[in-house]
Amino acid sequence: MSDMTTPFSARVRAASADAHETAESQRYVSALLAGELDIAGYAALVVQHHAIYAALEAAGDRLRDDPLAGPFVDDALIRLPALEADLRHLIGPDWADRAAQTPATIAYVDRIRAVCTASPERFIAHHYTRYLGDLSGGLHIGRSVARHYGLDGAGVAFYRFDDIPRPKVYKDAYRARLDALPLDEVAANALLSEVLVAYQHNTDVFAALAGHAPADGGTLTTAAAA
Repeated sequence: MSDMTTPFSARVRAASADAHETAESQRYVSALLAGELDIAGYAALVVQHHAIYAALEAAGDRLRDDPLAGPFVDDALIRLPALEADLRHLIGPDWADRAAQTPATIAYVDRIRAVCTASPERFIAHHYTRYLGDLSGGLHIGRSVARHYGLDGAGVAFYRFDDIPRPKVYKDAYRARLDALPLDEVAANALLSEVLVAYQHNTDVFAALAGHAPADGGTLTTAAAA
């Protein structure tokens, strides 16, 4: 039986700790942070992110008035315009015609579309996994990407939250909303299990991009080293 005295946000974090570590330990992620990719290898991730956030933010638009999910839908978090700006810079104005989603990304998008509108608690699970991650490790990733790949503003807009000047304060308030959710144990378990599903999809997306990383993990590409 779960400990109902533990804040729900702490339960979510503890339940997903191993899955979070697995996602972050993927070869593509280490290559990205080390500057071992070329620009095309980085742009491939931006393409996948665009598809994922298009699905998630469409679900959020439909759930703005939902009593459970609505309080989590915040325009300060919206990533789609930034992603489109990044793709125009990285690939060109015709990026939509040249972008390719991996099967792992298609599966991730399909999952979001299948469960989020019908299950507000599962939407919250995907929302939490993406946006709280963006405001945590994502900020570090953005700084590393900008430094290694010579990007300043254009190309890394996804990692900037101009309307959230104090990420820690925002995250604390977000966790307080999680703690205040009026969930019975069935709904709580649905949210917890969907967080693990979301992390697995994230891991699968990174694994699908591993071919962009050097096999030996030690040789920088010309673009990354420039």
